[in-house]
Amino acid sequence: MLDLQTEDKKLLRGEVQPHLGLVCMTLSEEVRFRTITRTRYLKFSLEERPAILSDIYVDNLKRTLKALTFCALNRIKLYRLSSALFPFSDYNEDGGIGEQVLESMAGDLAQVGKYATQFNIRVVQHPDQFNVLSSDNPQIVENTVKALSRHSRALDLMGLPQNAYATMMIHGGKADRSARLIENIGKLPDGLRSRIAFENDENAYDPHDILQVCQAAHVPMVYDVHHHVCHAKLESYEDPAIVEMLLAARETWPHPEWQLVHLSNGKEFFTDRRHSNLIELIPSSYRTIPWIEVEAKDKEVAIQHLRELWPEAD
Repeated sequence: MLDLQTEDKKLLRGEVQPHLGLVCMTLSEEVRFRTITRTRYLKFSLEERPAILSDIYVDNLKRTLKALTFCALNRIKLYRLSSALFPFSDYNEDGGIGEQVLESMAGDLAQVGKYATQFNIRVVQHPDQFNVLSSDNPQIVENTVKALSRHSRALDLMGLPQNAYATMMIHGGKADRSARLIENIGKLPDGLRSRIAFENDENAYDPHDILQVCQAAHVPMVYDVHHHVCHAKLESYEDPAIVEMLLAARETWPHPEWQLVHLSNGKEFFTDRRHSNLIELIPSSYRTIPWIEVEAKDKEVAIQHLRELWPEAD
């Protein structure tokens, strides 16, 4: 077990505010990213595509630096990269043009990673929900591994660690496929498997299900309290099941001070699956969580509001 530093120990004892994380973009127009649809991309010739993707990738990297600057200026130590920074970087039907363009930009990506490290900002990612490692269809699993590997490769080019600190979290996917999910996790490339984590959801994998997967596959569990509330129809954030799952999830992390969770509230009522604009209710047990991604519609405004509710916020 890693010897915890003083601040880490204070975080785990709930003596200082957890680090609150910004998810992808700001509510304001300050941080936004570009993309391109499949239909439009395929209209360009093979000769045109490298320049099209290069322009988008370079622009999105500049915007990522802007996002990290925003985090640094606002004392935000956790940032979730957009999963759409490099559209078509995992597309192989044109010979892997996107992959080639991304590899050619290694220096630019390294600058982003260096900037994050310089300002002590933890960078994580949540690839899209179409990534399903538990699918019955081998082609879907193969495509998922390719897509996740490209995401992981981008983190490599940024110089981010090949471990759970640079978390890549996804959902379990197909229900009642735990054995297949565990098997396929074991087949992942080392650099990807060392970053992968799994989040409980509202339908297929409740906290107990995904915990068992994570324990068997030796990967971290990202606990989402709102998904838990909606799935189990809990009536309060003080339900003992929440504390139980938080502590159990912590044990799946290679170092407890790396534990990452999600926080959101229901939009109109407690078990409303839609996310609210701000965070008004906080589980008291979240006081001992080191890293919290704030999944609220109002992004940085929600973080500031949460800091006002938690006045000693870091």
